[in-house]
Amino acid sequence: MTAVGIDALEIWTGKLKLDLPGTFAPQKGEDPEKYTKGLGLNASSFPDAHEDIVTMGANAAKRLMERKGLAPDDIGRIDVATESAFDNSKPVSTYIAGCLEQVYDGDFHHANKGERKFACIAGTQSLDDAYNWIKAGRNRDRAALVIATDTALYARGDPGEATQGAGAVAMLVDEDPDLVELSTEQGYGSADETDFLKPNQQFPSVDGKRSMQVYLARMREAVEDFESISDPTHPEDFAYIPFHTPFPGMVRKAGLLGYRHMIRNTPIEESLAEEIGLQPREDDYADREAYEEAIREHMDELKSTDEYREWYGEVIEPTLAISREVGNWYTGSVHIARAAALKSAAESGRDLAGERLLVGSYGSGAQAEIHAETVADDWAEEIDELNVDEQIDERYDLSFAEYEKVHDRHNHDKTIDIEDFTVPEEEFVFTGWGRMNERTYEYVE
Repeated sequence: MTAVGIDALEIWTGKLKLDLPGTFAPQKGEDPEKYTKGLGLNASSFPDAHEDIVTMGANAAKRLMERKGLAPDDIGRIDVATESAFDNSKPVSTYIAGCLEQVYDGDFHHANKGERKFACIAGTQSLDDAYNWIKAGRNRDRAALVIATDTALYARGDPGEATQGAGAVAMLVDEDPDLVELSTEQGYGSADETDFLKPNQQFPSVDGKRSMQVYLARMREAVEDFESISDPTHPEDFAYIPFHTPFPGMVRKAGLLGYRHMIRNTPIEESLAEEIGLQPREDDYADREAYEEAIREHMDELKSTDEYREWYGEVIEPTLAISREVGNWYTGSVHIARAAALKSAAESGRDLAGERLLVGSYGSGAQAEIHAETVADDWAEEIDELNVDEQIDERYDLSFAEYEKVHDRHNHDKTIDIEDFTVPEEEFVFTGWGRMNERTYEYVE
């Protein structure tokens, strides 16, 4: 059976930087460690005045196509996942295709285009769609472009303001992939929840505490569903476990919950019993409240054990390296977590070919998906092509006053004209509005 998966990927980060401990925290009168240690964030990326979800997605896609030597005729599908769309009818994929047609001979007139929406999980759902399209034999030897692009902005003063971010991930999905092969097994956890929503509004309404609870609950359900059609998960089965990462502090909770689940009824749990006891079993408690209190106490002890710390440091921590510097990218967050993990392995000289990843995606509202991926033979060559470190280092460092202007510039309810902080070069830029109030774009040499 032909393998299908991610052949290559490219990343485009917003070209502006907000230093959270150095710039944001002093203005808020808060301890910088609230951000660096609590949230696990050092900085956020923001789009310059000439950037938006179209330019970031198109720039990532162009870089990907150029590197792989692709022409429009090689692409049969363009799927864009975003929760930052500005049109309720016309998909962002058409704008991105229009941008790319400015620089390529030929066009994408015979490529299927669409836009996916289910909060942050839409990027993974778009991967699933592309995978199924190829597996069904409907691709005619063409590949799919999957683009996750977002400006994750919150209203000023909102508790989520420190977790903002902007960027895009473009992924080429094809047969015999060079990066990772997607598995056929998937697990889902889904429920009608109101933890995060944007009803006809740009900035989200968020119940932060509830959202974290829902995130963990749906992830648990997805793991259980995954295990119902696959082997039981075990800490030693996966080289890395990239999670959806709205901020690294949330992944710390997901990682601990996942580890407790995976070691249950294993020799690892037995070996830890001498130190912290066995995990509480619900049947041993008179009511649910007492059981949950016992679980919380046990997990507090579990996260302090050497075994857990070592596992977390090897399997989870490397997935967070990019997110710490760019913040939340909504639909792209789990995909930069995957990239960060593979990048860490490449930098350390680790041979990952044939090893497996367990990917945990999530979207508020709410749904989680768990699936496995197998690292392909040529993964390191693909990861070595990424220049995300250079992009992060070259961002313009905003003052707080400049940040306020940038935030206003990208607030759809305001009309704010500001000068670019960076000089566009060999990239697509937003240029204004057309005759029907559509957004217009040009390529700048």
